[in-house]
Amino acid sequence: MISGPAGPERIGDLRKELAARGLTGFIVPRADEHQGEYVPASAQRLAWLTGFTGSAGMAVVLHGRAAIFIDGRYTLQVTQEVDAARFEIRHMVEQPVQRWLGQALTAGDRLGFDPWLHTAEQAETLRQVCERAGAELVACADNPLDAVWHDRPPPPCRPVVAHPLRFAGRSATEKRLALSDSLQADHLDGAVLTDPASIAWLLNIRGDDVAYVPLPLSFAILHGDGGVELFMDPAKINPALVDHLGDGVRLFPPAHFTTRLAALRGRIRVDKSTAPMAVVQVLRDKDITVDMAGDPCALPKACKNPVELAGARAAHVRDAVAMIRFLAWLEAEDDVDEAAAAERLYQFRAEGEHFRGLSFPTIAGAGPNGAIVHYRSSPATNRKLLPGQLFLLDSGAQYLDGTTDVTRTMAVGGAGAEECERFTLVLKGHIAIATALFPQGTTGSQLDMLARRALWARGLDYDHGTGHGVGSYLSVHEGPQRISKVGAGAVPLRVGMVVSNEPGYYKAGAYGIRIEALVAVEERPLPAGGERPLLGFETLTLVPIDRRLIVVDLLDAGERAWIDCYHGRIRDEIGPLVDDDTRTWLCRATASL
Repeated sequence: MISGPAGPERIGDLRKELAARGLTGFIVPRADEHQGEYVPASAQRLAWLTGFTGSAGMAVVLHGRAAIFIDGRYTLQVTQEVDAARFEIRHMVEQPVQRWLGQALTAGDRLGFDPWLHTAEQAETLRQVCERAGAELVACADNPLDAVWHDRPPPPCRPVVAHPLRFAGRSATEKRLALSDSLQADHLDGAVLTDPASIAWLLNIRGDDVAYVPLPLSFAILHGDGGVELFMDPAKINPALVDHLGDGVRLFPPAHFTTRLAALRGRIRVDKSTAPMAVVQVLRDKDITVDMAGDPCALPKACKNPVELAGARAAHVRDAVAMIRFLAWLEAEDDVDEAAAAERLYQFRAEGEHFRGLSFPTIAGAGPNGAIVHYRSSPATNRKLLPGQLFLLDSGAQYLDGTTDVTRTMAVGGAGAEECERFTLVLKGHIAIATALFPQGTTGSQLDMLARRALWARGLDYDHGTGHGVGSYLSVHEGPQRISKVGAGAVPLRVGMVVSNEPGYYKAGAYGIRIEALVAVEERPLPAGGERPLLGFETLTLVPIDRRLIVVDLLDAGERAWIDCYHGRIRDEIGPLVDDDTRTWLCRATASL
């Protein structure tokens, strides 16, 4: 844990350290060496310095001013956690760090950064900004913030275990050899793997180094012949794991990573979106040809095999049982707050087979807290669920056979006309994605507007993506597939990919609405006369949508039929798995519109 609140002494100590190193300023990203969404306590530098606990952000500290940059998910949260007297608060899209630096830097300034915490692309963008201002971007040999973080926790060191073939579906040897063929086809001699999720998928291993994602933090080098060099703390390794990895995987302590990088030859793939600048620099210093492209594991990992898809379906059935038991319990309770609701849902999930924990911190937002997209209840913000308000509950779990993520927005003792109308507009977008048919090669960005169309027609929108990829007992936020506006959702959707379908609407200070289910991309029959193979979505999540919030007159016949069919499926598949009282509630909650 990070001890103590962020205070003026921390930024003051950092400024003194920077001055001693001859630096004008320093960049503090919310990142570790792997660019992961969840980072260990030892890498939570942004939270230690500023108090901001969101999953994306960056701070810049100069001698005379400082700023924190966040995206649209955290515009409300950042104001609650960060002292605006010490940090200017900026939206990283509308007021990007490049623009702020361009105005704040002057000729002769020296801006420091940690090359292990920034990608090569990020570092190049910062270099150009500094150059235009007449300043210098300085790669620090060690992180100056770490020098003043005196009670910094040690790096995690938890055991690594094999992920059984009955859940993985393909052996690690099969995956390594398939990637070897892929590398050779691209005329590559190897690839550097810096994303622990890729390494976990490739080698069929799992760990417990970070919260919510079963990852062992590590680096790896994949060679053209399919051999792998794995860089991991020896304390994490046991004889059973060595046997599982086999002769094709050589183990090294992390300290050997840069030495082995420098020994590579030929043309080496490095993931442009996750690899640290430090890795790229080591290779370039040795005149090794660097192929800056995508992680070779990303697409194979995203396209789930039949065993993984079967596991996802089974996990979602168990998750639905827990969610439906919770919803029935919630409706019968009169005195519940956000924290109690989240805890009760956890207890229901923990009773399920193969349960291994949550897949992210539960977002339980009552009333105005629901408008904070990535809200997390705390003793200071915990609210009771009051009649006449909406309750937004976004939660998920990790099971050995799958990862879940579901959001439901519920009426607590009724809701107003505005809330019901906007809930129905969000529902129309959800149904539009769920029922979409699209030709092979279609990207998530091409589908995104389907989810927003009904909202746009009323002058409304939401400031987050419509869908993210989901792993198989891995990260609940997995790339490269997404459903979002142009740029982030530019990867064509392929059979076996799992993505979320989660349009929303948020009225600051009042309420939030989100309806989320996970869907799997599948082939669909080609209509008579059709010329291009079609894809569609199989909805995996089996949790009722609150009928009390639906304005039926705003739905067309097809949308009403979809709701009734979806609820009928839930009733048929989950009804036999719950007790009589819960089944009675479920029948009422899934009655035809």
